[in-house]
Amino acid sequence: MKNEKCKLKIDLLKKLLLDPSVYPDHPEEVRVRETHISLVFLTGRYAYKVKKAVDFGFLDFTSLEKRKHYCRREVTLNRRLSSGIYLGVARIMFDGERVSLNGRGEVIEYAVRMKQISEERFLDRLLKKNRVTPRMMDQISEKLVQFHRTAETGDHIRRFARPERIKQDTDENFEQTRGYVGVTISKRTYSGIQARTDEFYRTREGLFQRRMESGAIRDCHGDLRLEHIVWGEEIAILDCIEFNERFRYTDVAADLGFLAMDLDYEGREDLSERLVRSYVLKSGDRELRGVLDFYQCYRAYVRGKVESFRLEAAAISEKEKREAIRRARRYFNLARRYAQRF
Repeated sequence: MKNEKCKLKIDLLKKLLLDPSVYPDHPEEVRVRETHISLVFLTGRYAYKVKKAVDFGFLDFTSLEKRKHYCRREVTLNRRLSSGIYLGVARIMFDGERVSLNGRGEVIEYAVRMKQISEERFLDRLLKKNRVTPRMMDQISEKLVQFHRTAETGDHIRRFARPERIKQDTDENFEQTRGYVGVTISKRTYSGIQARTDEFYRTREGLFQRRMESGAIRDCHGDLRLEHIVWGEEIAILDCIEFNERFRYTDVAADLGFLAMDLDYEGREDLSERLVRSYVLKSGDRELRGVLDFYQCYRAYVRGKVESFRLEAAAISEKEKREAIRRARRYFNLARRYAQRF
């Protein structure tokens, strides 16, 4: 019943917010993009991101007050890496007759208000057109080094990088993917990654400790992928994790490793290595490579898990299911490759 009510509200929001008259910039048309946690309404000049009233355990948007809070957190946190794109939080109002943004009546929802960016400027699109260069990797690494140097740290944040705490995340991954053994991941790959991961914890305790003591644990981005990087005169990085601190309070190697893994997945190991080499040179963090394969393995495994979860969607077609299985197997095989390098 709870999910049915959520779906009804989502369907109603779509209908209301696809009306151009709602928006102060009076667009000719409004388009909508949907993910499992949000609806994004595009007016041509601006994007309005509405959070769905969902609870997945690792995030909880079930109350209006929580959605308001996380909209504000999203704006604040993402302004660290994207100047001028996150404009603020809009109130979606209803006065008994019509819906408006920041108008009269009762607040029925909140939306993150952003500048709309051309899709052709995102790094995943540029990569597909073979327009990403080694020099661009140098510039991205420079931005990341500067960001990580100034990102918040402290005893509370450092505690999230203790091996016993990180092991909770990897154990959760193995538990949640056990049912996909033989479907998206082979038994040999599953067992091999799990064994190598557990061995890493047993034999690298001193390395984890040194990472915490060296200042490598920061309030990072948490979801640093190609599709979140905008290329231009000033590089912008969007969509950090605002809803769960444990995904963001991490080793800078986990941030870098996510992006490097994304490049490896696309078959661009040359760009991945250039990115890492440039980051190490600019930051002076030579010990980063000691944990990089570990975090790349973790990130690849999480992506394999996410693709596996797509198989449970009620509306998924057979074609989409085959594609999800293919992508999941590629991610899991990539995770195995990293694990073998531990």
